[in-house]
Amino acid sequence: MVRIDKKATRLYVLDTNVLIHDPAALYQFEEHDVVIPMTVLEELDKHKNGIREIARTARQVSRTLSDLTNRVGIDEIQAGIPLPDSIGPTGRLRFLCYNDLKPLEHLEDSPDNRILAETCRLRDERPDASVILVTKDINLRVKAAALNVPVEDYLNDRVFSDSDAMIEGAKIYAPVAEASNLWETLDVEVEVERVDHHTFYQLRGELPADWHVGMLVSDSENGADFEAIVRELTPSGARLQLLTNYRHHAGVWGVHAHDSRQNFTLNLLMDPEIDFVTIAGNAGTGKTFMTLAAAFQQTLDGKQFERIVFTRAPIPMGEDIGFLPGTEEEKMSPWMGAFHDNMDNLLRDEKDGTSSWSEGATRQLIGSRVQIRSPTFMRGRTLNDTFLIIDEAQNFTPKQLKALISRAGRNTKIVCLGNVGQIDTPYLTANTCGMAAVVERFRDWPHAGHITLRSVERSRLALAAEELL
Repeated sequence: MVRIDKKATRLYVLDTNVLIHDPAALYQFEEHDVVIPMTVLEELDKHKNGIREIARTARQVSRTLSDLTNRVGIDEIQAGIPLPDSIGPTGRLRFLCYNDLKPLEHLEDSPDNRILAETCRLRDERPDASVILVTKDINLRVKAAALNVPVEDYLNDRVFSDSDAMIEGAKIYAPVAEASNLWETLDVEVEVERVDHHTFYQLRGELPADWHVGMLVSDSENGADFEAIVRELTPSGARLQLLTNYRHHAGVWGVHAHDSRQNFTLNLLMDPEIDFVTIAGNAGTGKTFMTLAAAFQQTLDGKQFERIVFTRAPIPMGEDIGFLPGTEEEKMSPWMGAFHDNMDNLLRDEKDGTSSWSEGATRQLIGSRVQIRSPTFMRGRTLNDTFLIIDEAQNFTPKQLKALISRAGRNTKIVCLGNVGQIDTPYLTANTCGMAAVVERFRDWPHAGHITLRSVERSRLALAAEELL
């Protein structure tokens, strides 16, 4: 393709297929400006209808662009919208609109050719900058090269992740050579006190702006010496509580943490001061497994709750197979594969590999305390003394999740599990789904906690699939 000497100022013109490949492509060009031609906006509008993945992604991109334009005024849109989360100097988003655009000679009027014409005109208007067309379309790259238009492939395509749509819920501080410990890294004064068998750290000083109540603060991702939850946060300090270590002897229903995020997850699930927990993470990170372990520990052993209610949106990953016969629980059974698989693992004997889950007595005992319910019939109910698990929460709208969370009565804990990369409903996107909404709204509530898990524990194949696909 066309090789150019890139100038200090660069304008990257994005083709439609780049945004479809990576909805977060706007944020991948660091300090350089990103340009969206009007032709691209028209193509996104044509793609947005339907239930295919391309339609869902087009809606995601449109929503992202709408959020960016809503934050600024008309003058700033004309001058370029500052892009958040840029490294170093802030890049800007610009829209390219020509009322008198002339088509390229000897080429038919098509979206690709209009994008080429818009790029050529922008290149002529900005001789001080390197104007580069970015596209996944091989044929368009060949045409651009023939017209001597600087062009590149987009090689950073990836799936929209939980970290793009919501907060991490954790702040991991890697060791710094100049600082001997975490407190020197943060540059704060520390006082330690012990109250009712719990250790608290009172911090005084200016703390990072991205701290919030209910988050994890740790000095390492894996072998951490310090792990604490932020209980209180003020402009001049914070109060942290040291976490229980669930890595070795003090497990939860036989489940042990492997890293700081999993240990924090088990602490949130077992903490009586936390009423609402949201857990995000890729497939195989142990969201359902750890939640069920904590639910059984507190319901069957601790007697803190009378029952466990497990629900999820009955939305298929592919084509619908039609209506299902039977009672409510029988209709929900095909959707409860994750529940049954995790029950089989939780009740498996490590010595001979057998599982007591297949035994009738065990099923009857657990069945008397566990209810599998459809969210369709939850309206109007009040759940007292209940551990409510909402699985696949990314498939609920904010209104649906509000209806479920507001079912909480006396002594009820609610846990939402989800991954925005696994949205199956056609009209939800990563930043419009209920999961992203509740994480943001409950961010500063002292009785809520959120964590995004990263370590895939299912198998090395599942880990490789998350990293490579």
